[in-house]
Amino acid sequence: MLTLTENAATAVRSIVAQAPDSDNGGLRIRGNGTPEAGYELQIAPEPQPEDAVVETGEARVFLEPAAATELDDKVLDAQVSEDGSVRFALAAQPA
Repeated sequence: MLTLTENAATAVRSIVAQAPDSDNGGLRIRGNGTPEAGYELQIAPEPQPEDAVVETGEARVFLEPAAATELDDKVLDAQVSEDGSVRFALAAQPA
């Protein structure tokens, strides 16, 4: 299952908190057909019925089925720049 670093969990909480009615919300990750095509990220008020839900503290990430399969062995990290923009990155989980 996808895991989140502390930086990623903080970034997800911060991003989702900016959305109205975000109490049950999270960051939804959707695949674009192949891992090489990347992923779409969007704030979602709740997971879709078929989504896998990853929770780290109060941070919630919703993975659509294809993304859940592709990201099963990955770690999501985040870097916040000085202007407040967030850049997410994926890495392999340590063995």
